[in-house]
Amino acid sequence: MNEAIWAWINRGLDLLPRPLDPVRSIKVKLGILLVASGASGLAFFWIGIGWIPPWTSVTAIFLALLTSQVLAHGMTSPLREMTAAARAMARGDYTRRVRSTSRDEVGELAIAFNQMAAELAEADRQRRELIANVSHELRTPITALQGVLENIVDGIAEPEPATLRTALAQTERLGHLVADLLDLSRLDAGVVPLRRVDIDVADFLDEAVRQAAVSASGAGRTVEFQVRQPAAPLHIKADPWRLHQVFANLLDNAARHSPAGGNVLVIAEQRADRLTVEVTDEGEGIPVSERSRVFERFTRGERAGDGGTGLGLAIARWVVELHGGNITVADPAPTGGGRRATGCRIRVDLPLGLPRVALATAA
Repeated sequence: MNEAIWAWINRGLDLLPRPLDPVRSIKVKLGILLVASGASGLAFFWIGIGWIPPWTSVTAIFLALLTSQVLAHGMTSPLREMTAAARAMARGDYTRRVRSTSRDEVGELAIAFNQMAAELAEADRQRRELIANVSHELRTPITALQGVLENIVDGIAEPEPATLRTALAQTERLGHLVADLLDLSRLDAGVVPLRRVDIDVADFLDEAVRQAAVSASGAGRTVEFQVRQPAAPLHIKADPWRLHQVFANLLDNAARHSPAGGNVLVIAEQRADRLTVEVTDEGEGIPVSERSRVFERFTRGERAGDGGTGLGLAIARWVVELHGGNITVADPAPTGGGRRATGCRIRVDLPLGLPRVALATAA
């Protein structure tokens, strides 16, 4: 019964303003609380209303308690709200927020709590999306592979080279997806060491483009690759294997989204102490509204049926950032004749030497 009464009182007090919210220190608030409570009781005792002293004293004590309850409620209600929100979060509800109007330490704690709740909600959303996307990506090749094998076992299809190539393609897709997921897990855990060596930029890009051309030809894509090398010989300190992952993915995406007979242009140049490489295709391009999301996991926009896993650009971003660089979607290069620029242009910017973080780690 007492708990019900106190709950009813607290709900009523929640409707009242919090007079001590502008005070920035909880210690000062406690001092104000004590002084205000005592002053209200003493004022009533001194003024009096003609009652006999015992009743005046009881009334003064009651007023002091009432004043302390009204003032203290604004101090403690954020803590009660945080307790309720924490219990809701334990049940998986991350939507609860704490009213943070106070300027003291409790108010700062409420702001930090709300920020933590928002980050946990975002992490939970990403986790759910990751599970759903991985399940979908695994199901597609597994279903196709199962159908091919069942047809062979049931005698509907013969184990001919074309049938086996279909099964092999689905198996390779599974292998690529698992490898991408493992790379992402290692990158998230920070256990991917970079084995930096001196790389000749011209030789590296020529080799990456040559391999991309072979892959595109094997996939039946008629795309021409062009490379514009820097004017002077250029070297960079980087992990060749990890860096190859970046450009292999960018070149494969460019070839996949270019029209038949289209061109994929790779331009490398030195800007101060950094290397800038741009990969441009003649495809449909990426809308401006989606450019900030293309490097997120499983984000493929309108390209869902292109056979990719949606993980390549996420891995590319991680690798580039591990090298101290950045990767962005730039506006398409302008064309002559007043025609509207089309295609997609990905820009990779890397330091030529060791970035400051790597130098500090080495020291």
